[in-house]
Amino acid sequence: MGRIRRMIDVRGRESWTLFDSGARRTYITPAVAAKLTVSSLANPVRTALGGSHKQSSEAAVLEASVEGFPISTHALVLDQIGIDEDGKPIEVLFGALAMQEWGIRLIPEHEKLDMTHYPTEFLEF
Repeated sequence: MGRIRRMIDVRGRESWTLFDSGARRTYITPAVAAKLTVSSLANPVRTALGGSHKQSSEAAVLEASVEGFPISTHALVLDQIGIDEDGKPIEVLFGALAMQEWGIRLIPEHEKLDMTHYPTEFLEF
């Protein structure tokens, strides 16, 4: 597992992001969701995150730029994700499924993202 922290651009808003290969899903805070189209969920989703249980009743398509590469992925809205090791509030938790979808790999020993596997086209069978 790895974790890398970066700012990403969410429709013109810089958002403090934790890329966490140990988290399956992607989560955003209401401040980030305010820049996106949000939908209510018919069935709220419960998750264990940061040592506590949280519930989301909204989701959005996260459209952002990660190191200059456009991405879009499903994200659940949580009132609060948590704070990082430096005490900074996490606004986006970018999970493993989204990283796999967009070819994002973590290089924890250098605190970098590897974008060399970013897809230039999707091949569907």
